[in-house]
Amino acid sequence: MKNLRNTALIFAAATPLAFAAPNQADPQFIAGRLIVETQAGLTADEFAKEMKVHGAGKARKLGQSNIHVIDVPHGSEKAIANKLKHNPHFKFAELDQVVEIAATSNDPYFGSEWHLSKIGAGTAWDKSQGAGVIIAIIDSGVDSSHPDLVGNIVPGYNTIDNNTNSADVCGHGTQVAGTAAAAMNNAIGVAGVAGKAKIMPVRTGSLTASGCQGSYSAIAAGITWAADHGARIANASYAYLPSSAAVISASNYMKSKGGLVFVGAGNYNRDEGFTPTDSMIAVSATDTVDGKASFSSYGSFVQLSAPGTNIYTTTRGGGYGMNAGTSFSSPVAAAVGALVMAANPSLTNTQVQNILFTTATDLGAAGRDIYFGYGRVNAAAAVAAAGTAPTAPVADTTRPTVAISSPGASSTVSGTATVTANASDNVGVTRVELKVNSTVVATDTVAPYSFAWDTKGVVNGMSTLTAVAYDAAGNVASSTPVSVNVANATNVQPTADTAAPVVRITNPVAGSVRGSVAVAVNASDNSGSAGISMSLYIDGGLVASGAGSSLSYNWNTNKLARGNHTLQAVARDKAGNTSTSSVTVSR
Repeated sequence: MKNLRNTALIFAAATPLAFAAPNQADPQFIAGRLIVETQAGLTADEFAKEMKVHGAGKARKLGQSNIHVIDVPHGSEKAIANKLKHNPHFKFAELDQVVEIAATSNDPYFGSEWHLSKIGAGTAWDKSQGAGVIIAIIDSGVDSSHPDLVGNIVPGYNTIDNNTNSADVCGHGTQVAGTAAAAMNNAIGVAGVAGKAKIMPVRTGSLTASGCQGSYSAIAAGITWAADHGARIANASYAYLPSSAAVISASNYMKSKGGLVFVGAGNYNRDEGFTPTDSMIAVSATDTVDGKASFSSYGSFVQLSAPGTNIYTTTRGGGYGMNAGTSFSSPVAAAVGALVMAANPSLTNTQVQNILFTTATDLGAAGRDIYFGYGRVNAAAAVAAAGTAPTAPVADTTRPTVAISSPGASSTVSGTATVTANASDNVGVTRVELKVNSTVVATDTVAPYSFAWDTKGVVNGMSTLTAVAYDAAGNVASSTPVSVNVANATNVQPTADTAAPVVRITNPVAGSVRGSVAVAVNASDNSGSAGISMSLYIDGGLVASGAGSSLSYNWNTNKLARGNHTLQAVARDKAGNTSTSSVTVSR
């Protein structure tokens, strides 16, 4: 078996991996590894302390997200995951499971591609062919030299080996890529649903003795990487993904960048029982007569269906072949999403998703059902609806509503306190900030909105908490302030303080950024965090400042010039000692 290896940026494990025994009901997991997401605002020091308490080792951050892969002692995975699930400083903790591709089996004639006429692709192509949209293929890699793909390939990544070698090691990714975006009108081979879209190959899988497999951590890392490098659509044709908190979080991260993630429902012909989520679009498979494909899994989590039997597509090595599975229904639907985006670039990802749902051909029981979701994707109707959608959204002037739900007024807090807020909006909340005494200390972008506040960053006594909610139109609202009593044990101060504070920029990390980026800065000092003042500079300009151990800033990178940009944090303690931390990112 070829080991799935950790690497410097994404994974990095020095020893070969062990696996739990697999079965269909309980996929195998990687021994000695967990995936966690910390609450917004948890400092690097507190995170390290939590890991030490639970015997965890090295932690690796997945790109610009707040997801971490951590090493734990072999045999302790389930016990530690259960403890962290109930730890208020973590949004989730789960085993890093291994999942298989969602394919069931292994002459360039357009007529062989029955699925194109079934979804009305020919009519859709009169108005859109996907130009200008990048589709990330989160899979086993792609044969970028295939004559039907080579003209559509853009640079990709390999989250297994942490490099840019995105060659296809299984063959599956090439088949998925051709289904979505094989070149059209080139007199060879096949035509993808969105033949003028670009293909971003992101390798997240390996060929093992059990077949072509990937892990939750590799897939989450791939989605995060694609989101930070310009992909608007991501397709991940693996089983079980709607059950992974890590993949759900990574998909939410991509949605925050304006993208959409599509996944296959699975090929086990059963109700998977997954909890429905809006983070990704789960796609079941249909056959030539619009029935449920015999192999297709189903359940309340399914949102769309698409052709998934006898799909003629590209194969590794320059050839063509026929395949079946939700591995192929998913990229069909994803590519229709790309057609809609290209037809009307002003549409938001939420509008594109709604168009796909409302224009789908209703199958089975009226309305959304467990077998077909909202229906079988209809490219012709979706592209037509995109053309009639407003080129600019109706002005949104409604402010969100927001309130701090805990801690209660006049509560006494100490150490790292959990702060939760409720926020809603007529369109949607994009982020909630936590302010402590007028300093923004943390930002959360996904409900439920919760924060880990280091109370040692303020002096003992009353502090004022305020939650501030924003929507996509820039409308903002602040909660009623809540005053709490901070009561931390005090330390005897040294007679002469010559030690500089320690400051870290915990997000972003070196790499690429895109869209809205939650910048997070942490600081600590031998004389206590309460005396620290911090400033944040971007490309030499002051953008935020505040007092305490945490500072947060929402950085809109959309208007930045292409190239490198430097963030610098400066921390000063009461004695005047200063220190700095810098990180350089690219856009």
